[in-house]
Amino acid sequence: MNDVVLLLGGTGRTGTRVMEELLNRGVSVRAIVRSESRVRADLASHPGLDLVQADIASLADDELRRQLADCTAVVSCLGHTLTLRGIFGPPRDLVADTVARVRRAAERVRPEVPIRFVVMTSVSVNRPGRADVRRGAGERFYLWLVRGLAPPASDNQRAADVLAGSEPPALEWVVVRPDALVDDDRSDYRLHQEIVDSLFRPDTSHFADIAHFFADLVTDEEVWRRWRGRMPVISSVR
Repeated sequence: MNDVVLLLGGTGRTGTRVMEELLNRGVSVRAIVRSESRVRADLASHPGLDLVQADIASLADDELRRQLADCTAVVSCLGHTLTLRGIFGPPRDLVADTVARVRRAAERVRPEVPIRFVVMTSVSVNRPGRADVRRGAGERFYLWLVRGLAPPASDNQRAADVLAGSEPPALEWVVVRPDALVDDDRSDYRLHQEIVDSLFRPDTSHFADIAHFFADLVTDEEVWRRWRGRMPVISSVR
């Protein structure tokens, strides 16, 4: 049986690139999407794509577990749209809640080999328990303020907190932290274990580079072993 990757948030700018990259590599993709009409036409007709039309936030736990049961990996590109409703409206805990539900579902599936879980957050996310060493007092105060005023920022941090600190037998994880998102072609991107740029002078992360790294994580054993249980920062070479 071929490996199947469960893709969440597959109609956004990052998710579309991830879907394309995985399909181009011959990986079978099962994408849970709110509307099939939002999937790019050339991808929607791909024989390796299985579309499940559902709202992940309201999908029953039993159904999520059923969709996950034969998957070797899950990639979450979920996020909040940059509109007033997207930032301040419900569901405010979309990413963190989904991460927690996927984790519980994996524990109930009890796979023979741990499911790989790749979660996209943001460079504003700290490693849980403490700020990254390069965060100055000004940045720490700014992040505290942003997380208090903008629900997506705190949602991303809580999502990382759900996974960090433990690794259940059913699930292994990588939390990817892109910098300022740019829709550009592939570059020779770099991966860092720590924050490398100031929030006030951000680097860039191309959607295509993020998609390439995500696909490497779920298909390349060496890449997975290197980053498993970590929170790499990805930056594109200008």
